[in-house]
Amino acid sequence: MIFLLSVGGGGAAHSGGWSQNVAVGSRSGDGAVRTVTADRAVDLAHTLAPLRRGAGDPCHRTTADGGHWRAARMASGVVTYRLEQSGPCAVAARAWGTGASEFLDGLPGLLCLDEDVSGFEPVHPKIVEAHRRFPGLRMLRTGLVFEALVPAVLEQRVHTISARASWRQLVWKFGEPAPGPTPAPMRVPPDADTWRHIPSWVYHRANVDPQRSRTIVLAARMADKLEQAATMTHAEAARRLCVVPGIGVWTAAEIAQRALGDPDALSVGDFHLASIVGWTLLGRAVDDDEMVGCLEPLRPHRYRAVRLLEVAGFARKPKFGPRTPLVDHSRI
Repeated sequence: MIFLLSVGGGGAAHSGGWSQNVAVGSRSGDGAVRTVTADRAVDLAHTLAPLRRGAGDPCHRTTADGGHWRAARMASGVVTYRLEQSGPCAVAARAWGTGASEFLDGLPGLLCLDEDVSGFEPVHPKIVEAHRRFPGLRMLRTGLVFEALVPAVLEQRVHTISARASWRQLVWKFGEPAPGPTPAPMRVPPDADTWRHIPSWVYHRANVDPQRSRTIVLAARMADKLEQAATMTHAEAARRLCVVPGIGVWTAAEIAQRALGDPDALSVGDFHLASIVGWTLLGRAVDDDEMVGCLEPLRPHRYRAVRLLEVAGFARKPKFGPRTPLVDHSRI
């Protein structure tokens, strides 16, 4: 397997299941450009979907021409990047900002182009069919632990609608403008120090209850140690994340699914997941323990199986009654 790196026409070899070409824009507004080609299919839209926190996410935009825009905060600085499917196995990227080079260097890792799926051999017909239909679904490895942590904490024990509204309000208020020619106004998420110093009453007005805001503030105080989880094994990373009061198995899994590329990060404790898995695979409702037992043969690819069921449209459950009412903590 060959890795090709070309800057202005040159090339170099490296190991990996993919190749890439690199170029720098001819004008300052062009940004830096990179294309990666994998040794098997890449389904960019479905792979990136977990990063988007709702249609109004200030950090994410999708354009009609097939562009997936995102603003992030790398260790070297802020970045706006645009990804586009340029072939069944190829993704083209353009990036702006002081973190652009770091982002482009890590693009193959973001899309988990180095992952080994040879051991993923599902037997349930629905998972087999989903894998056949969506062979390009990849895991995600942004390496940005704290970036994934905050929205995961906001989604604890509340409706996704409410959590995403809180995320939008706080990021628009405390984030900074994304660099580059974005297709619409976008924001880079606040850094850990900013999250740490947001007043409690501002969290309250954003419909974030004291328990979740305390968890965010505590995590922000130890953000540097939490970021180290990106260099650990998945088991070690989960233990590191759960050191923070207010972060348990569910939140750690939600972070690992986006930041660490963990194909086994099962969101045990999710309000809907056990029921969805039960009805999809067994034709009946199950609890968390039975869900874990049902998916055990798929270890270490349990989350991959769940994602395949989702993108294939198989992950559904009957609707037996009304939804739980939305709670507005800002009025309490």
